[in-house]
Amino acid sequence: MHMTTMVCAAARCLFLTALAVAVFAAAGCAHVSRDTARELPRAAISLTPAQILAATTVGMSVEALTTLIDKPLYRMKPEEVGHYLAYLRRAEPDLRARVVHLGRKNIGQPYELYLLGEFPYETVDDQPLFSLEKSDCVVFAEHTYAMALAESWEDFFWLLQRIRYRDGVIGVVTRNHYTETDWNPQNAWLFTEISAGLAGERAATYPLTVDRSRFLRNRYKLDRAIAVQTTTEAYVPNAIVAEVLPQLQQGDLVNIISGKAGGYWASHVGMVVIGPDGARNLLHSSEPAVREESFDSFMQRARDREARNAAAGIDGQVLAGFKFLRLHDNPVVPPMAPQPRPMAVNLERN
Repeated sequence: MHMTTMVCAAARCLFLTALAVAVFAAAGCAHVSRDTARELPRAAISLTPAQILAATTVGMSVEALTTLIDKPLYRMKPEEVGHYLAYLRRAEPDLRARVVHLGRKNIGQPYELYLLGEFPYETVDDQPLFSLEKSDCVVFAEHTYAMALAESWEDFFWLLQRIRYRDGVIGVVTRNHYTETDWNPQNAWLFTEISAGLAGERAATYPLTVDRSRFLRNRYKLDRAIAVQTTTEAYVPNAIVAEVLPQLQQGDLVNIISGKAGGYWASHVGMVVIGPDGARNLLHSSEPAVREESFDSFMQRARDREARNAAAGIDGQVLAGFKFLRLHDNPVVPPMAPQPRPMAVNLERN
């Protein structure tokens, strides 16, 4: 129901009190106190009955819900995030809708590159295991999908580690560092690669060689004997991106493919959201903050940057195209592998 500003004060009070009683009755409450009925209308004016029912089901007051609905995720405390996830899981049963809702609720979150590590579990990379205040592109995606799957803070934190690490085993060595060969295949339970199918005969490919031993040695001073991996990766080239966009769904994962000096790689990630006009937009964390923009806008900014680099004689990276991964409607979260003792990781793994 909607109450216009022309409704008299007496009618407003009568309607909202009746709404409070109806909602609490639907939630299985046999009694609504006078204090509760008087308290509910003030906070519930902008909420739907379904939202109020979802809040009361998880023990959240409507005043608390109103506060959290108005608060960006990156300004919430962990306890508030946990309460909000419990509410949202009941208010919105569709996973894709939750992904979009939570992603947009972080629009404006400040950007910071190389934000997360394994502290306090490990000190090799002494950045913390999570951050609510800031994000980079991968952190934003991991947090958004983990939160959309979760219904409590503890559940979110568990899912975050399941998404970030190989088999969920926390450690700098087991972190999904490489998008194409680590992150995407390790999260095949959540996404399916659809780039080649979208582009058909016009799909572009590139060879990718990953030397994890060299990476760990150069970045973290760790010696690990890991075989070099070579794959061939498919993507949708810039020229036909506009043609495949209508086939994308909300919540689908996006890998931005860049090239330089003859090599190509996934340089950035984001997710698909649908704007009010029905257009597919890109929601992602990029300097200076999380934003939603059209694919045309993103590609034009890339072209502008490439033109500036060319004018300055800089051999910078260029935008080649996009990988798209379809979000599963009903993903089954696999269990984590047993977390070994840290000493066993250092001496025995890999």
